[in-house]
Amino acid sequence: MAQIRIEDVIRRPLITEKNTMLMERGQYSFEVHPDANKIQIKEAVQATFSVTVKAVNTMNVKPKKRSRLVKRGLGRISGTERGWKKAIVTLQSGNHIDLFEQI
Repeated sequence: MAQIRIEDVIRRPLITEKNTMLMERGQYSFEVHPDANKIQIKEAVQATFSVTVKAVNTMNVKPKKRSRLVKRGLGRISGTERGWKKAIVTLQSGNHIDLFEQI
Protein backbone atom coordinates (compact mmCIF):
# COMPACT_ATOMS: atom_id res chain seq x y z
CA MET A 1 0.00 0.00 0.00
CA ALA A 2 1.33 3.45 -0.91
CA GLN A 3 1.82 6.05 1.78
CA ILE A 4 -0.81 8.76 2.00
CA ARG A 5 0.60 12.29 1.97
CA ILE A 6 -0.28 14.37 5.02
CA GLU A 7 -2.05 16.93 2.77
CA ASP A 8 -4.37 14.24 1.41
CA VAL A 9 -5.50 12.80 4.76
CA ILE A 10 -8.04 15.53 5.65
CA ARG A 11 -10.49 16.13 2.81
CA ARG A 12 -12.92 18.67 4.33
CA PRO A 13 -14.40 19.74 7.66
CA LEU A 14 -17.97 18.68 8.39
CA ILE A 15 -20.25 21.51 9.45
CA THR A 16 -23.66 20.41 10.67
CA GLU A 17 -25.85 21.26 13.62
CA LYS A 18 -24.65 18.23 15.58
CA ASN A 19 -21.00 18.98 14.83
CA THR A 20 -21.49 22.59 15.96
CA MET A 21 -22.59 21.30 19.36
CA LEU A 22 -19.54 18.99 19.47
CA MET A 23 -17.25 21.96 18.81
CA GLU A 24 -18.28 23.44 22.17
CA ARG A 25 -16.80 20.31 23.81
CA GLY A 26 -13.56 20.52 21.81
CA GLN A 27 -14.47 17.86 19.23
CA TYR A 28 -14.18 18.54 15.49
CA SER A 29 -15.39 16.38 12.59
CA PHE A 30 -13.65 15.84 9.26
CA GLU A 31 -14.11 13.77 6.13
CA VAL A 32 -10.84 11.89 5.74
CA HIS A 33 -9.16 9.63 3.19
CA PRO A 34 -10.71 6.12 3.35
CA ASP A 35 -7.32 4.45 3.81
CA ALA A 36 -6.08 6.81 6.56
CA ASN A 37 -5.66 5.40 10.06
CA LYS A 38 -6.00 7.17 13.41
CA ILE A 39 -2.27 7.89 13.71
CA GLN A 40 -2.15 9.55 10.28
CA ILE A 41 -5.28 11.59 11.04
CA LYS A 42 -3.81 12.76 14.36
CA GLU A 43 -0.54 13.83 12.71
CA ALA A 44 -2.39 15.63 9.90
CA VAL A 45 -4.60 17.64 12.28
CA GLN A 46 -1.66 18.57 14.50
CA ALA A 47 0.47 19.65 11.54
CA THR A 48 -2.30 21.54 9.76
CA PHE A 49 -3.90 23.43 12.67
CA SER A 50 -1.02 23.54 15.24
CA VAL A 51 -3.08 21.98 18.05
CA THR A 52 -2.63 19.01 20.40
CA VAL A 53 -4.94 16.06 19.68
CA LYS A 54 -6.18 14.00 22.62
CA ALA A 55 -8.14 11.28 20.77
CA VAL A 56 -9.35 10.30 17.29
CA ASN A 57 -12.51 8.29 16.61
CA THR A 58 -13.23 7.06 13.07
CA MET A 59 -16.21 5.54 11.33
CA ASN A 60 -17.03 4.39 7.82
CA VAL A 61 -20.26 5.89 6.48
CA LYS A 62 -21.98 3.31 4.30
CA PRO A 63 -23.29 4.23 0.84
CA LYS A 64 -27.03 4.87 0.53
CA LYS A 65 -29.17 3.45 -2.24
CA ARG A 66 -30.92 6.00 -4.45
CA SER A 67 -33.36 5.66 -7.32
CA ARG A 68 -35.17 8.06 -9.62
CA LEU A 69 -37.74 7.92 -12.37
CA VAL A 70 -36.80 8.62 -15.98
CA LYS A 71 -39.08 10.43 -18.44
CA ARG A 72 -40.87 8.78 -21.35
CA GLY A 73 -41.56 5.47 -19.72
CA LEU A 74 -37.98 4.26 -19.58
CA GLY A 75 -38.46 3.19 -16.00
CA ARG A 76 -36.37 3.64 -12.93
CA ILE A 77 -32.63 4.17 -12.55
CA SER A 78 -31.09 2.93 -9.33
CA GLY A 79 -27.62 3.31 -7.91
CA THR A 80 -25.74 4.18 -4.77
CA GLU A 81 -24.06 7.22 -3.29
CA ARG A 82 -20.40 6.90 -2.45
CA GLY A 83 -19.25 5.72 0.94
CA TRP A 84 -16.78 7.81 2.93
CA LYS A 85 -14.81 7.90 6.16
CA LYS A 86 -15.50 10.29 9.02
CA ALA A 87 -13.17 11.24 11.88
CA ILE A 88 -14.08 12.97 15.13
CA VAL A 89 -11.00 14.57 16.64
CA THR A 90 -10.94 15.51 20.34
CA LEU A 91 -8.49 18.28 21.25
CA GLN A 92 -6.68 18.89 24.53
CA SER A 93 -8.41 21.45 26.76
CA GLY A 94 -7.45 25.00 25.85
CA ASN A 95 -6.95 24.21 22.14
CA HIS A 96 -9.39 25.16 19.40
CA ILE A 97 -9.44 25.40 15.61
CA ASP A 98 -10.12 28.90 14.28
CA LEU A 99 -11.32 27.67 10.90
CA PHE A 100 -14.70 26.75 12.35
CA GLU A 101 -15.34 30.00 14.21
CA GLN A 102 -15.19 31.97 10.95
CA ILE A 103 -18.25 30.19 9.53
